[in-house]
Amino acid sequence: MKYVLLYATEDLSKAPLHQAAHSARGQDFHERGLLVAYGPFTNAQEEGAMAVFTTREAAEEFAHGDPFVLGGVVRSSWQVREWLEAFLP
Repeated sequence: MKYVLLYATEDLSKAPLHQAAHSARGQDFHERGLLVAYGPFTNAQEEGAMAVFTTREAAEEFAHGDPFVLGGVVRSSWQVREWLEAFLP
């Protein structure tokens, strides 16, 4: 099982101010084996973004301290959903 963090966009114009810190946080979680992949949907303004984590706790920890959440790039009303991955490595 994996855990999908879903973000809704708040104000993408603020993204450049927080991009470096957001990326560094993502890299840290990835290097620790907690973050599988993340990124925006092609129409991020309307559809937001998602990230796939190995645990619910990691997804929630990431969102609570994500510079994009704290800086208002995405809404603080994110959600984590359980995902049954069909193809396992």
